[in-house]
Amino acid sequence: MPVAPRTRGRPPGLAGPALLAEARAVFLERGYTATTMDEIATRARISKSSLYREHPSKSELFAAVVADWAASGSDATRPMLERLAAAAEPRDGLVELGHGMLRGMLSPPVVEMRRLVITEANVQPEVAAAYRRDSWERNVAALATSFETLHRAGALTVDDPLAAAAEFTWLVVGAPLNAALLGERFEGLDAHVTSAVTTFLARYGTSTG
Repeated sequence: MPVAPRTRGRPPGLAGPALLAEARAVFLERGYTATTMDEIATRARISKSSLYREHPSKSELFAAVVADWAASGSDATRPMLERLAAAAEPRDGLVELGHGMLRGMLSPPVVEMRRLVITEANVQPEVAAAYRRDSWERNVAALATSFETLHRAGALTVDDPLAAAAEFTWLVVGAPLNAALLGERFEGLDAHVTSAVTTFLARYGTSTG
């Protein structure tokens, strides 16, 4: 019996993480205010009613997009943190981590998303607070765990690992991230990371660290 040729129909519509990724792309292109649920539904190849069933409002969709984005980068530094925590001498691990943090924080998608959240922070402060908690604060807490391990091993002297992790993070990413958010290029990243690590170890290093 001959087999009927398969016809090419309309591509299936997006849902779940794929829908959030498409919505994020629209928000980044248009900005939150100019983005409409109609456009997102069209880009996702679903009906507007289907979109509203999954995300009842534009603000709730935006919150879901931001939460998904924060979650997607939650383990980016894990391998570097594991190597750092296992090191007898932390300098090289801190330099590697510093460069890894900057690669992530200064990548165009991350900078664009951070700008978008900042732009809407006054109108949707709960979204900005969740983004800070689930990205910046979670990463600082993970670094604090590594610092605590190094403290127990005698490779660092940190009475407050969380405060030390916050200080290291700001030393490394503060100035370059500020420049990136303003559309400027920060020159001399290698020297900057080396200086940040040296400053950090002057405060928290041991005689062998």
